[in-house]
Amino acid sequence: MTPAQLLKKSKRIVFKFGTNALSTDQGELALSRLYSFMEDLVALHAQGKEVIVVTSGAVGMGKRVLGITDADGVSIKQACAAVGQIGLMKFYERGFKELGVVCAQILLTEDDFADRARYLSLRDTLNRLLELGCIPVINQNDTVSPNELRAYKDKGVKVCFSDNDKLAALVTAGMDADMLCILSDVEGLYNADPRKDKHAKRLDVVREITPEIEALGFCASSRGRGGMKTKLEAAKIVTRSGGAMVISYGKVAGAISTLWGEHYKGTLFLPTAHLPGRKLWLAYATNVSGGVRVNAGAVKALLEKGSSLLPIGITGVAGSFERGDAISILDEKDHEIARGLSNYSSEECAKLAGCASAEIAKKIGSKNYDEVVHRDNIVLL
Repeated sequence: MTPAQLLKKSKRIVFKFGTNALSTDQGELALSRLYSFMEDLVALHAQGKEVIVVTSGAVGMGKRVLGITDADGVSIKQACAAVGQIGLMKFYERGFKELGVVCAQILLTEDDFADRARYLSLRDTLNRLLELGCIPVINQNDTVSPNELRAYKDKGVKVCFSDNDKLAALVTAGMDADMLCILSDVEGLYNADPRKDKHAKRLDVVREITPEIEALGFCASSRGRGGMKTKLEAAKIVTRSGGAMVISYGKVAGAISTLWGEHYKGTLFLPTAHLPGRKLWLAYATNVSGGVRVNAGAVKALLEKGSSLLPIGITGVAGSFERGDAISILDEKDHEIARGLSNYSSEECAKLAGCASAEIAKKIGSKNYDEVVHRDNIVLL
């Protein structure tokens, strides 16, 4: 299977443009390249394809408009995003209008995914825009959501996305899109870091994202905040949702049409599963405030038997969470093996660790459930 064959079959496609794909080597917006992207997208739109764009570039454009070269602080990056988003959307609006298509701007934060009601509302809005023949142009709302602009290091905390690669993957999965195409400054996934190893070879097709494949993630480039590590995380989300993903070189005009041409170079990730919508949301679209550490017996029961998590299997608690929050379930080496909705708070879980279900009321004064996390509310990672 090739990207050309998949694109031909696909009805709904998400395209993600990284900062480097939209910039010249001098850091300016590559206008001719961006317009060529829009021409290719409109050509797909004319074929009856439903097209969604996830774009980067607002912070970089804001820095240029403001004449700023040093923008290391979160607040200055937020200010740059506020200024740059206007100019960035101006190019998209003008370009699509000249080509006869209406585009729509959507700025998102992690809460738009983590809150299930807002997540479903977002789906409805995007579906209606596509029904109306629009091309949605999506970016993270950096001005009010700094998680993409800093390393999130609070113990136990995991936000559902902190970069546009994962944002694009969540949009792809949430919208049941057939394919995600990421245009970047690399030609795909290599078996070694191509910046350090001249003998590194590109992988044409990845059929399953194994630990060996995940180990091939390398750091971000100078301007982008993602890198191959976040692209592999995005691929895991997309392929588990039943979609395909391709990473290809995007720093040339006509990079989109190259995806189905003879000069295509990239890595194609094939679908591996199709998680139900609620499980997919729980696995990837929720924010996690904390978690519980479990013993080897609990790990085996979860992974091999699909069991619920009982308090007797808990050995420790990380972070702070309330009843009903999404939490990580960690093995003894702190590897996240699953996520679930907790029936008890972190304070209660700390008191319940290692006890039998029959002792719950005695330990915390009340008992609503025998399980800390019921198997219906657990998704294995």
